[in-house]
Amino acid sequence: MLRSLYSATSGMLAQQTHIDTTSNNIANVNTTGFKKSRADFNDLFYQAVQYAGTNTSNTTLSPNGMEVGLGVRPSAITKMFSQGSPKETENNLDVAITGKGFFQVQLPDGTTAYTRSGNFKLDDQGNLVTSEGYLLIPQITLPEDTTQVNIGVDGTVSVTQGLQTTSNVIGQITLANFVNPAGLHSMGDNLFAITNASGDAIVGVPDSQGLGKLRQGFLELSNVKLVEEMTDLITAQRAYEANSKSIQTADAMLQTVNSLKR
Repeated sequence: MLRSLYSATSGMLAQQTHIDTTSNNIANVNTTGFKKSRADFNDLFYQAVQYAGTNTSNTTLSPNGMEVGLGVRPSAITKMFSQGSPKETENNLDVAITGKGFFQVQLPDGTTAYTRSGNFKLDDQGNLVTSEGYLLIPQITLPEDTTQVNIGVDGTVSVTQGLQTTSNVIGQITLANFVNPAGLHSMGDNLFAITNASGDAIVGVPDSQGLGKLRQGFLELSNVKLVEEMTDLITAQRAYEANSKSIQTADAMLQTVNSLKR
């Protein structure tokens, strides 16, 4: 009975993690470039009442044994980097990545962070920055008399100035990729940081070396599928309730044992 209490308690804690993860996915269903997370679980160790292959008599062996599981635990929360749907914005500073890769931005402390969110703005110096004001790397600065901005699928940035009818190339947007993107650390603000698990950034030109293409005038939407998340949420809620019922049942059994009279 105590085993059932421990197993059910671990089940409730695991499903709480599942619900927390799913709720965060749902909350970010409209967040540009957001990547959903998935809660993964492992079963806990087993108490062997009888091992498989144990002698049951002089001439027979136990074919299956008897092992009682002691619950479950969360093993990982994995970022899912599947492609989000593109949304046309008609804003020339909005850029979506179709395929692999991350934009590189410089944080106030000088370190580099990575993002899939390409809703860029201009600061007071004409530099391309994120919505939070983080500078795009490599730095792209538009001249004051810029009348038109063009960003190619390969990241080439060209502008038309003043009364000119031809455009001039002023910079190149590069992308970074990782051997294990799921190993990146989520910092908030749609930013990721390198970890030992992700490996170092592999920087290259878009539409080459396995990197994705850029689409000007588009944003990548969240890859959260609301129907799937709602289904997961209901499943986790029911599992939480079922584990709670298991605790109630085990408690009732303990009360019955305690009430026995000799």
